[in-house]
Amino acid sequence: MTTIRLTENKVVTDILVVGLARNSKSKKLEIESGDIKLDVNELLPALEDMGATGAADEIIKLPGATYKLLVLSGLGETSANYSAETLRRSAGAAARSLAGAKSATFALPHSSKGELAAIAEGALLGAYAFDEFRGTSKSERKAVLAAVTIFAKTANSAESKAAIKRASIIATNTHIVRDLINTPPSHLTPESFCARFKKIGLAAGLKVEIFTDAQLKAQGFGGIIGVGQGSANPPRLLRLSYTPKSASAKKIKRYAFIGKGITFDTGGLALKPAQGMEAMKSDMSGAAAVIAAAIAIAELKLPIAIDAWAPLAENMVSDTATRPSDIITIYGGKTVEVLNPDAEGRLVLADALMKAAEVGAKAGGLDGIIDVATLTGAQVVALGTRTSAVMTNNEKLREEFLLAAEKSGEQFWPMPLPEELRASLDSPVADLANIGDRMGGMLVAGLFLKEFVAAELPWLHLDIAGPAYNEAKAHGYTSVGGTGVSLRALVTFAESKSEL
Repeated sequence: MTTIRLTENKVVTDILVVGLARNSKSKKLEIESGDIKLDVNELLPALEDMGATGAADEIIKLPGATYKLLVLSGLGETSANYSAETLRRSAGAAARSLAGAKSATFALPHSSKGELAAIAEGALLGAYAFDEFRGTSKSERKAVLAAVTIFAKTANSAESKAAIKRASIIATNTHIVRDLINTPPSHLTPESFCARFKKIGLAAGLKVEIFTDAQLKAQGFGGIIGVGQGSANPPRLLRLSYTPKSASAKKIKRYAFIGKGITFDTGGLALKPAQGMEAMKSDMSGAAAVIAAAIAIAELKLPIAIDAWAPLAENMVSDTATRPSDIITIYGGKTVEVLNPDAEGRLVLADALMKAAEVGAKAGGLDGIIDVATLTGAQVVALGTRTSAVMTNNEKLREEFLLAAEKSGEQFWPMPLPEELRASLDSPVADLANIGDRMGGMLVAGLFLKEFVAAELPWLHLDIAGPAYNEAKAHGYTSVGGTGVSLRALVTFAESKSEL
């Protein structure tokens, strides 16, 4: 993991990172170097001659006299106050471009703790690579930027130090999520997923509970068993619980996070086409995100209680796999006709939603429940690959989450749950079917999950199908492969509820 520190003294690294923007009125380039003053008289004409634009993701490297290397990272249009996300992306792009370097100082413009934290987050998130499974080619790969120093006048303040610590916790746990998403299914099964997070969770002081396939079957978790029964790797249900030490002293908020954990999805007996199936190792992105978010919340010592649940299964093809038209019984007794075994994520989530609500009620009640899932291809059609969807039975909870997501820099968009689509889930032989109308498929999936949440329990469903796995080129602080999306929004949401 890249190290990070603050300084308000002389820059001691050979590499200096600054911002580059273009004034929308004058059309001239401007160098934004935060609290460091640079002589730009010769730099700006040279940059114009080079065709620099200052656009987001643009990186220009120049040799210098004072610094061996000056790295200019695009900020877009000039602004008196750049948004935290603009700074986060600019720092991330610069860090990505500095693979192989030992250290760099980032001097980007900022005027608040939030903006300073964004620069730190971006730099640490951008300094990521996944080389665990490289063999002979590993020696040819450049290591990520080893050390980041952020130049700030407020370097010695307690607030700034706290912001850097938080950024480090966020980045470390995001990297864990990315690593798990990028790990091939040959090395990541429901059992090994649990083993990895058990070790990390216990080290962070969380309680860990793992339900085996025998326990799941005996206790009636028909969704998880039904999806996982076709695989040689048996299903699991993982629960990590965090209760702050202050819990006994005062009333605290309590939330349940649930993440879809399909460690590989062939589609089962509704077999997917070969093209693109390799990306189905990412179908456990929601599970990794919610578990890692709970760990980050614990490491931040937030005064809020979190139960994180990961229903885990491999959806495979075999003579024991669930067949189209089979009927399964979800935890709690509701029956589902499985018309499409490839609509499996909603089945494991249904089990976990019911169990999480039951456990939450015994603990004194939940203030809300949030599920996160790479659930539908329809999400990508509707919102693309960088914006996730939010569906809910509680508008207040949705607005609170969207505010937190915006603050975190993650893009979410509210989507409806039209009642007229619910009838398409009716089954002639069971309580409901697992698929309905094809048009509006993302919304139909949300309506299915809503059936397993009590009307009085505030609930959010986050469909992250597109943003969870980046199959295009790297951008900003986002690498190719697993992104870790939703972790930052969940942690920021938990922080917002901790302040109440």
